[in-house]
Amino acid sequence: MILEEKIYFWLLLAIPVIVVLFLGLSFWRFRAQRKFATVEMLKHLIPDRSWFKPILKLVTICVAVVFIVIALVNPKAGTKLETVDREGVDIVFAVDVSKSMLAEDIAPSRLQKSQQLVTQIINNLGSDRIGLIAYAGSAVPQLPITTDYGSAKMFLQALNTDLISSQGTAISEAIQLAESYYSEDSKASKVLVIISDGEDHEGEAISMAENAADEGVRIITIGVGTEKGGTIPEKRNGITQSFKKDNEGNTVITKLDSKTLKEIADAGNGIYINGTITADAVEALQEELSGIDKVAFESQQYADFVSQFQWFLGIGLFFLILEMFYSNRKTWWIKKLNLFNE
Repeated sequence: MILEEKIYFWLLLAIPVIVVLFLGLSFWRFRAQRKFATVEMLKHLIPDRSWFKPILKLVTICVAVVFIVIALVNPKAGTKLETVDREGVDIVFAVDVSKSMLAEDIAPSRLQKSQQLVTQIINNLGSDRIGLIAYAGSAVPQLPITTDYGSAKMFLQALNTDLISSQGTAISEAIQLAESYYSEDSKASKVLVIISDGEDHEGEAISMAENAADEGVRIITIGVGTEKGGTIPEKRNGITQSFKKDNEGNTVITKLDSKTLKEIADAGNGIYINGTITADAVEALQEELSGIDKVAFESQQYADFVSQFQWFLGIGLFFLILEMFYSNRKTWWIKKLNLFNE
């Protein structure tokens, strides 16, 4: 069972508010009655008044609120399973998280631009499987090959430049790690999408791209940044305090190395894409992927979830209507039992 709109659980806070109002109203009524008669006299003036019925009405209203809130949350339960054949390619995204990706020569920053690009690409995918790698001075796996796009987006948004302590742009390590992502038994086409500014790369990247191409991996590179370059802000609490400097005290200017990224793409039988304009970059990648053969790589079962809110809404309305039939008088048959020897 899944809960579609969990935010409505906040409405349960209405229950303690109702209880406080009930207690306040009861206390005010008690004080008002005491001005005209004592407790013993009230028993004679209002002999059939029930002290239990108001509490029962309160409980009934609270139960009704609980069920109505659950109805608003809209629980869904699986009712059937169906087998779906999926076709696509295996795509691994390798995202550069080195400090140079903090440069803001491309808004809002190179890293945030990379996250936007990958998110839009995922939104436009069909039934392809995807994986995620983060790399700087070394490469770190983030998400294995999966069809869970929601998890991929969650891991993607969590990427930051503090994820990897060693600095640099180890594209060669990212390529090597990506090769381990692909299953040897799978016949699906293999694609590696590298998003980077290409700066401070290791010289082995091109040779590693050639080796990956021999293994059937097509490498597509997306460049984020500008040839003019930009400074690397050092922020605290979101406010820029200074800019990164080199050992000689000069402000570091980081530039997009599109030449290297093009060479890596050429070595990997892929293409280079300029990531400045998100829509154009996504369109170019889609066009490249459309030319890749897609194969059926799995049959997956999906539960067909159906809303169950109507049951909870019906029970909630039942308790609300039931509360309307309660009176503040004692129930006649309980009164006849004389349980308390009154």
